[in-house]
Amino acid sequence: MSSDLAPRPRSAAPAVADGDNRYKAVQAKLDALGRALDDAGLGLEELVRSIRKNAKRAEDAARDVDNAELDPRFVELTSNVGIALGGAGVQVKKLYETAQETADLTHDTKRTHSKLYGALDDIRSNRREKTPRPGFFNR
Repeated sequence: MSSDLAPRPRSAAPAVADGDNRYKAVQAKLDALGRALDDAGLGLEELVRSIRKNAKRAEDAARDVDNAELDPRFVELTSNVGIALGGAGVQVKKLYETAQETADLTHDTKRTHSKLYGALDDIRSNRREKTPRPGFFNR
């Protein structure tokens, strides 16, 4: 049972967790994280379909082995593969749902951050005079 999923190249984290907390940097990090989670969701959705297809193939193969009256242990082993794939599919579906929920929360966070701090950033960015850095007055 082969899969037509190709391994994806490993890449760096979608958003580097550095100390840059400027408005535009946070917006860029949230955007990168949201896109990465959306992409992961698509990959997981594809994986769920592939696992289900392979589980069905294993079930069909177990039935064919049984109909061919081969040794019952081969029927059992082949059936166990289908059962294991079914269980894996359930877990990958849960992971997919978690990735989607996290992506939605990330997009919501980006919008909320924009509502709370976007206007302030516009004011600070368009001034000719320098303004204090965030946290300056908390000393």
